Amino acid sequence: MNGTRSDEAWWKNAVVYQIYPRSFADANGDGVGDIPGMLAHLDHVRDLGADTVWVSPIFRSPMADAGYDISDHCDVDPLFGTLDDAQRLIDEAHARGLRVLLDFVPNHTSDRHPWFLDARSSRASPRRDWYIWRDEPNDWRAALGAGSAWTWDEQTGQYYLHFFLPQQPDLNWRNPEVVEAMHGVLRFWLDRGVDGFRIDVAHCIGKDPTFSDHPRCLAGEPLVDFNDQPYSHEVLRGIRRLVDSYPGQRVLVGEVNIRSTASIVQYYGAGDELHMSFNFPPLDAPWDPVVFRTCIREVDALLRPADAWPTWVLSNHDNVRHRTRYDGSLRRARAAAILLLSLRGTPFLFQGEELGLEDARIDPRRQVDPGGRDGCRAPLPWKEAPPHGWTGATPWLPFPPDPARQAAERQWADQGSILHLYRQALALRRASPALRLGDWEELESPPEVLAFRRRRSDDVRLVCVNFAAQPRRFAPPGNWRIALCSDGQAPGTAFGGELAGDHAVMLEPGD
Repeated sequence: MNGTRSDEAWWKNAVVYQIYPRSFADANGDGVGDIPGMLAHLDHVRDLGADTVWVSPIFRSPMADAGYDISDHCDVDPLFGTLDDAQRLIDEAHARGLRVLLDFVPNHTSDRHPWFLDARSSRASPRRDWYIWRDEPNDWRAALGAGSAWTWDEQTGQYYLHFFLPQQPDLNWRNPEVVEAMHGVLRFWLDRGVDGFRIDVAHCIGKDPTFSDHPRCLAGEPLVDFNDQPYSHEVLRGIRRLVDSYPGQRVLVGEVNIRSTASIVQYYGAGDELHMSFNFPPLDAPWDPVVFRTCIREVDALLRPADAWPTWVLSNHDNVRHRTRYDGSLRRARAAAILLLSLRGTPFLFQGEELGLEDARIDPRRQVDPGGRDGCRAPLPWKEAPPHGWTGATPWLPFPPDPARQAAERQWADQGSILHLYRQALALRRASPALRLGDWEELESPPEVLAFRRRRSDDVRLVCVNFAAQPRRFAPPGNWRIALCSDGQAPGTAFGGELAGDHAVMLEPGD
């Protein structure tokens, strides 16, 4: 049975928690998060109410791009632990009822990967065609401030292609040997029990076979922002066939970061490519009702007719945390939690989002990431007292602002914390067919208020979000009581139509 077409698909009911390994938890005292640290805090994820973890790269890597430059896809970097640790993570997550997604990085490898070392050793190398070489570069530009997407290889006298850093040469997926080798990587981890993959820059796999210049690159824009080639779909269909051959509805989630919902829909295929694809506009969005209303309408209008299941995400390891984008407002972050967890689709939570974390303030001298994304990658504060659950060495990055107040230990003890708001919202979502799988219908409301109905059979919920700093009134027809309120108003209270500023409320039918 095709999982995309069935409401029984587990991933439609899932809530995914992203773990960024370097910053989640450190068990060996070297100041960098690791797999044993993840194991020590799996109960936090389970007790929060998420049911799936996505683990950002843990594979062997020189770390030019925080692990997205892989030198061995089938081993774990010693920075994070061992292959046995990874197996234990999968097994212990499963024992807690948590599924595990790993990153799959198909577009490129590290320049220190044995494949590339072989490929650049000689033009006659059997693996030369595993990568993309040209005598003359075109105008394609790389991401992460790398300039040209082509780097000269002195030893063999040709340029090689890299959509990102020069240390990340792009694979040639038109070579059947590359396809088989990368399928072998997927089989390796599927055989170990992972439940699926988040596919890094899925839209970048296919390249223009004519290597034509592009005016947007000439204007300074990296090709990854708009690369959208038909061959990527052929590659994804092959990956989907492989994944579907395994039991248990393994899932593929794609990073298709081209900022066009209409284009992203195409990566679902006819139910034979991605199961889900990330929806990026909310990751850039300020706290603005017009932006959110437009995005939600567009997703519903384009994805629903295609039977494509949406995703919703407000923060991740590549973008400024949403509380920071919302001018540091905890009230807005609390309201956003209710919005995120009540939309139609699968929500993804970035570690620390449930703590209301902001971006860390990074001194330029401590900047690590070539793309300047360190602020959102700051370590999680687990304990109230310094060093906040990180033992031994100073963490690899500074903590976010106010780590004692935002620490998980303190928030678990405070029933009014944003952590408990997330926990309550997740529990309500889990218990409500309307919130998990129901239709979405926008309600007429004041301009600053986003209101919508979720309905499945006889289960109905209303959600109202006031984006204004001042109170607004919105009184939907019928009798409604509060199921959850972002400012802590007691559940079960009759809703009188008053919405405080920067405030969200989830409603259920009254008596």
